[in-house]
Amino acid sequence: MKKSILRLIFNLTLILPSALFAQTNRDTVKLNDTIVTLKQCVDFALRNQPAVRQAAIDQAINEKDIRISLSAWLPQVSSTDQYQYYFKGSPAAAVADPAIAAAGSTVSQYSVLGVDASQVIYNNEVLQAQKASKYSRLFYQQNTLSSQINVVSDVSKAFFDVLLSQKQLDILNEDIIRLQRSLKDAYNRYQAGVADKTDYKQATISLNNSIATRKQTSEAIKSKLAYLKQVMGISRDHNLALSYDSTHYEQEAYIDTNQKLDVNNRIEYRLLQTQKNLDNVNVSYYKWGFLPSLSAVGSYDWYYLSNKFSNLYNQSFPDAYVGLTLNLPIFTGTKRLQNLSKARLQVDRADLDIDNSANTINTEYVQALANYKSNYTSWVLIKQNVDLAKDVYKVVSLQYREGIKTYLDVIVSQADLRTAELNYYNALFQLLSSKIDLEKALGTLTVQ
Repeated sequence: MKKSILRLIFNLTLILPSALFAQTNRDTVKLNDTIVTLKQCVDFALRNQPAVRQAAIDQAINEKDIRISLSAWLPQVSSTDQYQYYFKGSPAAAVADPAIAAAGSTVSQYSVLGVDASQVIYNNEVLQAQKASKYSRLFYQQNTLSSQINVVSDVSKAFFDVLLSQKQLDILNEDIIRLQRSLKDAYNRYQAGVADKTDYKQATISLNNSIATRKQTSEAIKSKLAYLKQVMGISRDHNLALSYDSTHYEQEAYIDTNQKLDVNNRIEYRLLQTQKNLDNVNVSYYKWGFLPSLSAVGSYDWYYLSNKFSNLYNQSFPDAYVGLTLNLPIFTGTKRLQNLSKARLQVDRADLDIDNSANTINTEYVQALANYKSNYTSWVLIKQNVDLAKDVYKVVSLQYREGIKTYLDVIVSQADLRTAELNYYNALFQLLSSKIDLEKALGTLTVQ
Protein backbone atom coordinates (compact mmCIF):
# COMPACT_ATOMS: atom_id res chain seq x y z
CA MET A 1 0.00 0.00 0.00
CA LYS A 2 2.81 2.37 0.92
CA LYS A 3 4.62 1.58 -2.35
CA SER A 4 1.43 2.22 -4.38
CA ILE A 5 1.02 5.68 -2.85
CA LEU A 6 4.69 6.38 -3.43
CA ARG A 7 4.39 5.30 -7.05
CA LEU A 8 1.33 7.57 -7.53
CA ILE A 9 3.19 10.59 -6.12
CA PHE A 10 6.16 9.77 -8.31
CA ASN A 11 4.04 9.61 -11.48
CA LEU A 12 2.27 12.88 -10.66
CA THR A 13 5.63 14.56 -10.10
CA LEU A 14 6.72 13.49 -13.58
CA ILE A 15 3.52 14.12 -15.50
CA LEU A 16 2.07 17.36 -14.13
CA PRO A 17 5.05 19.71 -14.59
CA SER A 18 5.67 18.52 -18.14
CA ALA A 19 1.99 18.88 -19.03
CA LEU A 20 1.68 22.34 -17.56
CA PHE A 21 4.96 23.94 -18.57
CA ALA A 22 6.31 22.02 -21.56
CA GLN A 23 7.59 24.33 -24.32
CA THR A 24 9.45 23.84 -27.53
CA ASN A 25 12.68 25.67 -28.24
CA ARG A 26 11.98 28.55 -30.58
CA ASP A 27 13.11 32.14 -30.81
CA THR A 28 9.85 33.75 -29.73
CA VAL A 29 8.70 34.88 -26.33
CA LYS A 30 5.27 33.29 -26.39
CA LEU A 31 3.31 35.60 -24.18
CA ASN A 32 0.56 37.02 -26.35
CA ASP A 33 -0.47 37.30 -29.98
CA THR A 34 1.30 40.43 -31.30
CA ILE A 35 4.81 39.36 -32.35
CA VAL A 36 7.36 42.18 -32.65
CA THR A 37 11.10 42.43 -33.26
CA LEU A 38 13.54 44.74 -31.53
CA LYS A 39 13.46 47.15 -34.47
CA GLN A 40 9.67 47.28 -34.40
CA CYS A 41 9.76 47.98 -30.65
CA VAL A 42 12.26 50.81 -31.16
CA ASP A 43 10.32 52.29 -34.10
CA PHE A 44 7.10 52.22 -32.10
CA ALA A 45 8.79 53.86 -29.11
CA LEU A 46 10.26 56.64 -31.28
CA ARG A 47 6.73 57.47 -32.43
CA ASN A 48 4.80 57.01 -29.21
CA GLN A 49 7.09 57.29 -26.17
CA PRO A 50 5.87 60.30 -24.11
CA ALA A 51 9.39 61.72 -23.60
CA VAL A 52 10.02 61.76 -27.37
CA ARG A 53 6.61 63.25 -28.11
CA GLN A 54 7.13 65.91 -25.45
CA ALA A 55 10.51 66.80 -26.96
CA ALA A 56 8.84 67.13 -30.38
CA ILE A 57 6.14 69.38 -28.90
CA ASP A 58 8.80 71.51 -27.19
CA GLN A 59 10.52 71.86 -30.56
CA ALA A 60 7.25 72.97 -32.17
CA ILE A 61 6.58 75.45 -29.34
CA ASN A 62 10.07 76.90 -29.76
CA GLU A 63 9.42 77.37 -33.48
CA LYS A 64 6.26 79.34 -32.66
CA ASP A 65 8.21 81.46 -30.15
CA ILE A 66 10.80 82.23 -32.84
CA ARG A 67 8.12 83.30 -35.31
CA ILE A 68 6.45 85.44 -32.65
CA SER A 69 9.76 87.21 -31.93
CA LEU A 70 10.68 87.68 -35.60
CA SER A 71 7.24 89.04 -36.45
CA ALA A 72 8.45 92.38 -35.03
CA TRP A 73 10.48 92.84 -38.25
CA LEU A 74 7.24 93.01 -40.24
CA PRO A 75 5.14 96.20 -40.53
CA GLN A 76 2.74 96.72 -37.65
CA VAL A 77 -0.61 98.21 -38.68
CA SER A 78 -3.40 99.16 -36.30
CA SER A 79 -6.60 101.16 -36.39
CA THR A 80 -7.53 103.84 -33.86
CA ASP A 81 -11.24 104.70 -33.76
CA GLN A 82 -12.88 107.04 -31.30
CA TYR A 83 -16.23 108.72 -30.60
CA GLN A 84 -16.86 111.40 -27.96
CA TYR A 85 -19.89 113.44 -26.91
CA TYR A 86 -19.17 116.85 -25.35
CA PHE A 87 -21.86 118.08 -23.00
CA LYS A 88 -19.64 121.05 -22.13
CA GLY A 89 -17.03 122.79 -24.28
CA SER A 90 -15.76 121.63 -27.69
CA PRO A 91 -13.06 119.27 -28.99
CA ALA A 92 -9.58 120.77 -29.20
CA ALA A 93 -9.45 119.92 -32.90
CA ALA A 94 -12.35 122.34 -33.60
CA VAL A 95 -10.33 125.21 -32.19
CA ALA A 96 -6.97 124.21 -33.67
CA ASP A 97 -8.13 123.70 -37.27
CA PRO A 98 -9.32 126.92 -38.98
CA ALA A 99 -11.40 124.98 -41.47
CA ILE A 100 -13.27 123.26 -38.68
CA ALA A 101 -13.70 126.50 -36.77
CA ALA A 102 -15.23 128.10 -39.86
CA ALA A 103 -18.07 125.61 -39.63
CA GLY A 104 -19.52 127.92 -37.07
CA SER A 105 -21.89 126.27 -34.65
CA THR A 106 -20.95 124.64 -31.39
CA VAL A 107 -19.51 121.14 -31.76
CA SER A 108 -20.74 118.49 -29.35
CA GLN A 109 -20.20 115.31 -31.38
CA TYR A 110 -16.63 114.25 -32.12
CA SER A 111 -15.19 111.13 -33.78
CA VAL A 112 -11.91 110.11 -35.31
CA LEU A 113 -11.09 107.12 -37.51
CA GLY A 114 -7.43 106.41 -38.10
CA VAL A 115 -4.86 103.94 -39.36
CA ASP A 116 -1.37 103.81 -37.78
CA ALA A 117 1.61 101.93 -39.20
CA SER A 118 5.16 101.35 -38.02
CA GLN A 119 8.18 99.54 -39.36
CA VAL A 120 11.21 98.58 -37.27
CA ILE A 121 14.44 99.73 -38.88
CA TYR A 122 16.75 98.81 -36.00
CA ASN A 123 15.89 97.31 -32.65
CA ASN A 124 18.35 95.45 -30.41
CA GLU A 125 15.74 93.07 -29.02
CA VAL A 126 14.46 92.04 -32.43
CA LEU A 127 18.02 91.67 -33.68
CA GLN A 128 18.78 89.39 -30.73
CA ALA A 129 15.74 87.24 -31.54
CA GLN A 130 16.96 86.88 -35.10
CA LYS A 131 20.48 85.85 -34.02
CA ALA A 132 19.22 83.46 -31.33
CA SER A 133 16.70 81.74 -33.62
CA LYS A 134 19.42 79.70 -35.34
CA TYR A 135 20.84 78.31 -32.10
CA SER A 136 17.43 77.95 -30.50
CA ARG A 137 16.22 75.74 -33.35
CA LEU A 138 19.41 73.70 -33.16
CA PHE A 139 19.10 73.30 -29.39
CA TYR A 140 15.59 71.85 -29.56
CA GLN A 141 16.49 69.62 -32.50
CA GLN A 142 19.39 68.24 -30.47
CA ASN A 143 17.15 67.87 -27.43
CA THR A 144 14.72 65.78 -29.48
CA LEU A 145 17.60 63.65 -30.77
CA SER A 146 18.87 63.17 -27.21
CA SER A 147 15.44 61.89 -26.13
CA GLN A 148 15.34 59.52 -29.08
CA ILE A 149 18.80 58.11 -28.31
CA ASN A 150 17.80 57.50 -24.68
CA VAL A 151 14.65 55.73 -25.84
CA VAL A 152 16.61 53.50 -28.22
CA SER A 153 18.97 52.56 -25.39
CA ASP A 154 16.22 51.94 -22.83
CA VAL A 155 14.00 49.93 -25.20
CA SER A 156 16.90 47.78 -26.41
CA LYS A 157 18.03 46.97 -22.87
CA ALA A 158 14.50 46.21 -21.73
CA PHE A 159 14.00 44.00 -24.78
CA PHE A 160 17.19 42.04 -24.01
CA ASP A 161 16.18 41.75 -20.35
CA VAL A 162 12.91 40.06 -21.32
CA LEU A 163 14.74 37.75 -23.73
CA LEU A 164 17.25 36.80 -21.03
CA SER A 165 14.48 35.76 -18.66
CA GLN A 166 12.79 33.83 -21.46
CA LYS A 167 15.99 31.92 -22.28
CA GLN A 168 16.42 31.21 -18.60
CA LEU A 169 12.90 29.82 -18.57
CA ASP A 170 13.70 27.61 -21.57
CA ILE A 171 16.84 26.30 -19.86
CA LEU A 172 14.90 25.55 -16.68
CA ASN A 173 12.31 23.64 -18.72
CA GLU A 174 15.09 21.56 -20.29
CA ASP A 175 16.63 21.01 -16.87
CA ILE A 176 13.29 19.85 -15.48
CA ILE A 177 12.96 17.34 -18.31
CA ARG A 178 16.41 15.96 -17.45
CA LEU A 179 15.54 15.86 -13.74
CA GLN A 180 12.32 14.02 -14.49
CA ARG A 181 14.28 11.47 -16.47
CA SER A 182 16.82 11.12 -13.67
CA LEU A 183 14.06 10.79 -11.10
CA LYS A 184 12.49 8.03 -13.14
CA ASP A 185 15.83 6.19 -13.43
CA ALA A 186 16.54 6.59 -9.72
CA TYR A 187 13.10 5.33 -8.78
CA ASN A 188 13.39 2.31 -11.09
CA ARG A 189 16.77 1.47 -9.60
CA TYR A 190 15.26 1.71 -6.14
CA GLN A 191 12.40 -0.57 -7.15
CA ALA A 192 14.90 -3.01 -8.57
CA GLY A 193 16.87 -2.93 -5.32
CA VAL A 194 20.01 -1.63 -7.03
CA ALA A 195 20.03 1.71 -5.15
CA ASP A 196 18.54 2.98 -1.92
CA LYS A 197 15.75 5.52 -1.65
CA THR A 198 18.02 8.50 -1.08
CA ASP A 199 18.75 8.74 -4.82
CA TYR A 200 15.19 9.33 -5.96
CA LYS A 201 14.54 11.57 -2.93
CA GLN A 202 17.49 13.71 -3.92
CA ALA A 203 16.13 13.74 -7.46
CA THR A 204 12.73 14.85 -6.15
CA ILE A 205 14.33 17.68 -4.17
CA SER A 206 16.25 18.91 -7.21
CA LEU A 207 13.13 18.71 -9.38
CA ASN A 208 11.03 20.67 -6.91
CA ASN A 209 13.72 23.35 -6.63
CA SER A 210 13.84 23.72 -10.42
CA ILE A 211 10.04 23.96 -10.64
CA ALA A 212 10.05 26.71 -7.99
CA THR A 213 12.80 28.58 -9.84
CA ARG A 214 10.85 28.27 -13.07
CA LYS A 215 7.81 29.84 -11.45
CA GLN A 216 9.90 32.77 -10.23
CA THR A 217 11.39 33.27 -13.67
CA SER A 218 7.97 33.08 -15.32
CA GLU A 219 6.62 35.81 -13.04
CA ALA A 220 9.74 37.91 -13.58
CA ILE A 221 9.05 37.92 -17.32
CA LYS A 222 5.70 39.62 -16.67
CA SER A 223 7.26 42.45 -14.69
CA LYS A 224 10.06 42.95 -17.21
CA LEU A 225 7.56 42.95 -20.05
CA ALA A 226 5.57 45.63 -18.21
CA TYR A 227 8.70 47.79 -18.04
CA LEU A 228 9.33 47.24 -21.75
CA LYS A 229 5.81 48.48 -22.49
CA GLN A 230 6.46 51.50 -20.31
CA VAL A 231 9.63 52.59 -22.13
CA MET A 232 7.92 51.89 -25.47
CA GLY A 233 4.98 54.11 -24.55
CA ILE A 234 2.51 51.30 -25.23
CA SER A 235 -0.71 50.67 -23.35
CA ARG A 236 -0.42 48.20 -20.48
CA ASP A 237 -3.43 46.33 -21.88
CA HIS A 238 -1.70 45.78 -25.21
CA ASN A 239 -0.37 42.28 -25.77
CA LEU A 240 3.17 41.64 -26.96
CA ALA A 241 5.26 38.66 -28.02
CA LEU A 242 8.94 39.22 -28.75
CA SER A 243 10.53 37.70 -31.82
CA TYR A 244 14.30 37.37 -32.09
CA ASP A 245 17.11 35.42 -33.72
CA SER A 246 19.71 34.06 -31.31
CA THR A 247 22.29 33.58 -34.06
CA HIS A 248 21.79 37.14 -35.27
CA TYR A 249 22.34 38.56 -31.80
CA GLU A 250 25.52 36.55 -31.38
CA GLN A 251 26.80 38.15 -34.57
CA GLU A 252 25.64 41.59 -33.45
CA ALA A 253 27.52 41.29 -30.17
CA TYR A 254 30.81 42.35 -31.76
CA ILE A 255 32.05 45.94 -31.89
CA ASP A 256 35.35 47.54 -32.81
CA THR A 257 37.01 48.39 -29.48
CA ASN A 258 39.77 50.37 -31.23
CA GLN A 259 37.47 53.29 -32.00
CA LYS A 260 38.69 56.60 -30.64
CA LEU A 261 36.45 58.72 -28.46
CA ASP A 262 35.35 62.03 -29.98
CA VAL A 263 33.33 64.05 -27.48
CA ASN A 264 31.78 66.04 -30.35
CA ASN A 265 29.85 62.90 -31.31
CA ARG A 266 28.00 62.99 -27.99
CA ILE A 267 24.67 64.80 -28.18
CA GLU A 268 25.02 65.95 -24.56
CA TYR A 269 28.27 67.74 -25.43
CA ARG A 270 26.75 69.40 -28.50
CA LEU A 271 23.77 70.56 -26.45
CA LEU A 272 26.09 72.36 -24.04
CA GLN A 273 27.93 74.01 -26.94
CA THR A 274 24.63 75.23 -28.39
CA GLN A 275 23.62 76.59 -24.99
CA LYS A 276 26.91 78.49 -24.84
CA ASN A 277 26.18 80.04 -28.24
CA LEU A 278 22.82 81.21 -26.92
CA ASP A 279 24.60 82.74 -23.91
CA ASN A 280 26.97 84.55 -26.28
CA VAL A 281 23.96 86.01 -28.08
CA ASN A 282 22.82 87.43 -24.74
CA VAL A 283 26.24 88.96 -24.19
CA SER A 284 26.01 90.65 -27.59
CA TYR A 285 22.51 91.89 -26.79
CA TYR A 286 23.54 93.61 -23.56
CA LYS A 287 26.82 94.81 -25.08
CA TRP A 288 25.00 96.79 -27.78
CA GLY A 289 22.05 97.71 -25.58
CA PHE A 290 23.11 101.40 -25.53
CA LEU A 291 22.24 101.78 -29.22
CA PRO A 292 18.94 103.52 -30.00
CA SER A 293 15.98 101.84 -31.61
CA LEU A 294 14.72 103.37 -34.83
CA SER A 295 11.33 102.91 -36.47
CA ALA A 296 9.45 104.47 -39.37
CA VAL A 297 5.94 105.56 -38.42
CA GLY A 298 2.93 106.86 -40.29
CA SER A 299 -0.67 107.73 -39.59
CA TYR A 300 -3.79 108.73 -41.54
CA ASP A 301 -6.79 110.02 -39.58
CA TRP A 302 -10.27 111.22 -40.46
CA TYR A 303 -11.85 113.70 -38.03
CA TYR A 304 -15.61 114.12 -37.84
CA LEU A 305 -17.35 116.96 -35.92
CA SER A 306 -20.98 118.00 -35.68
CA ASN A 307 -23.59 119.24 -33.26
CA LYS A 308 -25.85 116.31 -34.21
CA PHE A 309 -24.97 112.64 -34.29
CA SER A 310 -27.03 112.07 -37.44
CA ASN A 311 -24.81 114.52 -39.35
CA LEU A 312 -21.54 113.53 -37.75
CA TYR A 313 -20.12 111.47 -40.61
CA ASN A 314 -21.32 113.72 -43.45
CA GLN A 315 -18.02 115.57 -43.70
CA SER A 316 -14.49 114.46 -42.79
CA PHE A 317 -11.32 116.43 -42.06
CA PRO A 318 -8.31 114.22 -42.97
CA ASP A 319 -4.96 114.34 -41.24
CA ALA A 320 -1.88 112.34 -42.28
CA TYR A 321 1.81 112.18 -41.48
CA VAL A 322 4.94 110.01 -41.81
CA GLY A 323 8.13 110.17 -39.79
CA LEU A 324 10.80 108.44 -37.75
CA THR A 325 10.82 107.50 -34.10
CA LEU A 326 14.18 107.32 -32.30
CA ASN A 327 14.37 105.89 -28.81
CA LEU A 328 17.72 106.52 -27.15
CA PRO A 329 18.44 105.05 -23.69
CA ILE A 330 20.47 107.67 -21.78
CA PHE A 331 20.73 106.29 -18.26
CA THR A 332 19.23 103.05 -16.95
CA GLY A 333 20.81 102.95 -13.50
CA THR A 334 23.68 100.65 -14.65
CA LYS A 335 21.11 97.93 -15.39
CA ARG A 336 22.61 97.22 -18.82
CA LEU A 337 26.13 96.91 -17.41
CA GLN A 338 24.99 94.55 -14.65
CA ASN A 339 23.14 92.40 -17.15
CA LEU A 340 26.22 92.37 -19.38
CA SER A 341 28.41 91.18 -16.48
CA LYS A 342 25.84 88.51 -15.61
CA ALA A 343 25.68 87.29 -19.23
CA ARG A 344 29.48 87.00 -19.36
CA LEU A 345 29.49 85.00 -16.13
CA GLN A 346 26.92 82.66 -17.67
CA VAL A 347 29.27 82.11 -20.61
CA ASP A 348 32.12 81.33 -18.20
CA ARG A 349 29.88 78.84 -16.42
CA ALA A 350 28.93 77.26 -19.74
CA ASP A 351 32.65 76.76 -20.47
CA LEU A 352 33.04 74.92 -17.17
CA ASP A 353 29.99 72.79 -17.95
CA ILE A 354 31.55 71.86 -21.29
CA ASP A 355 34.89 70.96 -19.66
CA ASN A 356 33.17 68.90 -16.97
CA SER A 357 31.01 67.19 -19.59
CA ALA A 358 34.11 66.20 -21.58
CA ASN A 359 35.62 64.61 -18.46
CA THR A 360 32.36 62.84 -17.62
CA ILE A 361 32.03 61.52 -21.17
CA ASN A 362 35.59 60.18 -21.06
CA THR A 363 34.85 58.38 -17.78
CA GLU A 364 31.65 56.89 -19.21
CA TYR A 365 33.56 55.70 -22.26
CA VAL A 366 36.33 54.07 -20.21
CA GLN A 367 33.77 52.33 -17.98
CA ALA A 368 31.64 51.20 -20.93
CA LEU A 369 34.70 49.88 -22.78
CA ALA A 370 35.92 48.01 -19.70
CA ASN A 371 32.48 46.47 -19.14
CA TYR A 372 32.22 45.41 -22.76
CA LYS A 373 35.66 43.79 -22.82
CA SER A 374 34.97 42.01 -19.52
CA ASN A 375 31.57 40.76 -20.68
CA TYR A 376 33.00 39.69 -24.03
CA THR A 377 35.70 37.59 -22.36
CA SER A 378 33.13 36.02 -20.03
CA TRP A 379 30.84 35.23 -22.95
CA VAL A 380 33.58 33.50 -24.95
CA LEU A 381 34.77 31.40 -21.99
CA ILE A 382 31.28 30.51 -20.76
CA LYS A 383 30.34 29.47 -24.28
CA GLN A 384 33.09 26.84 -24.05
CA ASN A 385 31.84 25.80 -20.61
CA VAL A 386 28.41 24.94 -22.04
CA ASP A 387 29.89 22.43 -24.49
CA LEU A 388 32.08 20.93 -21.77
CA ALA A 389 29.17 20.69 -19.30
CA LYS A 390 27.01 18.91 -21.89
CA ASP A 391 29.73 16.32 -22.52
CA VAL A 392 30.27 15.77 -18.80
CA TYR A 393 26.56 15.31 -18.18
CA LYS A 394 26.19 12.75 -20.98
CA VAL A 395 29.17 10.72 -19.74
CA VAL A 396 28.12 10.84 -16.07
CA SER A 397 24.54 9.85 -16.94
CA LEU A 398 25.75 6.80 -18.85
CA GLN A 399 28.16 5.85 -16.07
CA TYR A 400 25.38 6.16 -13.49
CA ARG A 401 23.17 3.82 -15.50
CA GLU A 402 26.08 1.38 -15.59
CA GLY A 403 26.55 1.70 -11.84
CA ILE A 404 29.95 3.37 -12.11
CA LYS A 405 28.96 6.83 -10.78
CA THR A 406 26.77 7.73 -7.84
CA TYR A 407 23.61 9.74 -8.21
CA LEU A 408 25.31 12.63 -6.47
CA ASP A 409 27.61 12.86 -9.47
CA VAL A 410 24.58 13.05 -11.77
CA ILE A 411 23.04 15.86 -9.71
CA VAL A 412 26.30 17.79 -9.75
CA SER A 413 26.71 17.42 -13.52
CA GLN A 414 23.08 18.48 -14.08
CA ALA A 415 23.59 21.54 -11.88
CA ASP A 416 26.81 22.39 -13.70
CA LEU A 417 25.09 22.14 -17.07
CA ARG A 418 22.16 24.28 -16.01
CA THR A 419 24.49 26.86 -14.47
CA ALA A 420 26.65 26.93 -17.60
CA GLU A 421 23.64 27.45 -19.88
CA LEU A 422 22.17 30.15 -17.64
CA ASN A 423 25.52 31.88 -17.41
CA TYR A 424 25.92 31.74 -21.18
CA TYR A 425 22.71 33.60 -21.98
CA ASN A 426 23.25 35.94 -19.08
CA ALA A 427 26.70 36.74 -20.51
CA LEU A 428 25.32 37.11 -24.03
CA PHE A 429 22.61 39.60 -23.15
CA GLN A 430 24.91 41.45 -20.75
CA LEU A 431 27.34 41.73 -23.65
CA LEU A 432 24.61 43.13 -25.90
CA SER A 433 23.59 45.64 -23.21
CA SER A 434 27.20 46.69 -22.64
CA LYS A 435 27.58 47.13 -26.40
CA ILE A 436 24.67 49.59 -26.35
CA ASP A 437 26.32 51.46 -23.46
CA LEU A 438 29.60 51.58 -25.39
CA GLU A 439 27.90 52.87 -28.55
CA LYS A 440 26.10 55.48 -26.48
CA ALA A 441 29.36 56.50 -24.80
CA LEU A 442 31.05 56.79 -28.21
CA GLY A 443 28.11 58.77 -29.59
CA THR A 444 27.55 56.24 -32.38
CA LEU A 445 24.19 54.91 -31.18
CA THR A 446 21.74 55.90 -33.89
CA VAL A 447 17.96 56.18 -33.90
CA GLN A 448 17.61 54.45 -37.27
